[in-house]
Amino acid sequence: MNSVLVVGGGGREHAICVALAKSPKVDKLYCLPGNAGIAEIAECAPVSATDLEGVLAFVKSHPDIGMTVVAPDDPLAMGMVDMLEENGFRAFGPRKNAAIIEASKAFSKKLMKKYGIPTADYREFDDHAEACEYVKSAKYPLVVKADGLALGKGVVICNTVEEALAALEEMMVDKKFKSAGNVVVIEEFLTGKEVSVLAFTDGKTIVPMVSSQDHKRAHDNDEGANTGGMGTFSPSKAYTPDIAKETEEKIILPTMRAMNAEGRTFKGVLYFGLMLTAEGVKVLEYNARFGDPETQVVLPRLKSDLYEIFDAVIDERLEDIRIEWDDEAAVCVIMASGGYPGSYRKGVPIEIGALDPDITIYHAGTARDAEGRLVTSGGRVLGVTAKGKDIDEARAKAYANVGRIKFDGAFWRTDIGIKK
Repeated sequence: MNSVLVVGGGGREHAICVALAKSPKVDKLYCLPGNAGIAEIAECAPVSATDLEGVLAFVKSHPDIGMTVVAPDDPLAMGMVDMLEENGFRAFGPRKNAAIIEASKAFSKKLMKKYGIPTADYREFDDHAEACEYVKSAKYPLVVKADGLALGKGVVICNTVEEALAALEEMMVDKKFKSAGNVVVIEEFLTGKEVSVLAFTDGKTIVPMVSSQDHKRAHDNDEGANTGGMGTFSPSKAYTPDIAKETEEKIILPTMRAMNAEGRTFKGVLYFGLMLTAEGVKVLEYNARFGDPETQVVLPRLKSDLYEIFDAVIDERLEDIRIEWDDEAAVCVIMASGGYPGSYRKGVPIEIGALDPDITIYHAGTARDAEGRLVTSGGRVLGVTAKGKDIDEARAKAYANVGRIKFDGAFWRTDIGIKK
């Protein structure tokens, strides 16, 4: 029997589980901790994604598990893949020394500077007073970033000195993101179209996936607070074949080679957050794993067997695998809890009405209460995903079904997929 364990419990993990469940080579799925949607296709257990010893114990007690997929950023940065491999278990995802490409923005900026990979100019600070002095005479707008992992929220675009000083105070003094803000990176503000491109890599071969675009702000017209992502669409309308070629030659391949040269071979999914500027493509950020909610529109377009790809990456034979995508577009609309990304209620009952047959609901923050009812358990609750011949058709399908799902306080953006 060949079972797969997926570590994590959000919409990204649900999308990974749905894709893996299609593989004839996967007999059973486990997920730690999972959520109410994942529990419909996988056996879940209340083990936190950051409980390294707990995950290892679970794998040891389930000899049918032939592969563990570590999906979130925190356990990757903590070394979960290293720990599993050192105990003789097969794991998909980068080791700790490669996951640093996401876990430290200062590391990734230094890497790009050293190897000539195009990115925004920046300064790095570990002293609050020095950082404050710098922003008082800097050019605006600018971007203040917490160095470490901050649930996708440690980035503040500042238009004034006052905003920059407030961001530095939050990160370096108030420790809003805990130790993630001990060091900050202050960058020039880039303008252009923002695109996400994920890639499978085994350290020798790197294969880009289809492009996507994320909507980070909480409300329509890119207003409101930064969130982990309120929706996404694939493909990006701006990411032309010529730009894709430029990106592969100047960014994607050089990044893989740079990590090899540093003795930090990256095996897993490498995420490139890109800005298409007037001077060419530049890197905004790297992630060391599948993006969320980008995965919810990218994987539905994958025609190939995801398990086979993961298996090939682990064995460093990705060059032998042919990865194919369908030509349809996909749109995912996130339904969130009222108050997100600030404080919000949990345990709110969810009613899902009759949905169209080709709609996929990816659960992010859901659970079952004591009575077995589906309830909210997070800020981002559900991702309503639809496919169509183009973005407009996929958009229309997704939004036609969003209104059939009810929970008190629910909100969503109405403009996902409209960006050019």
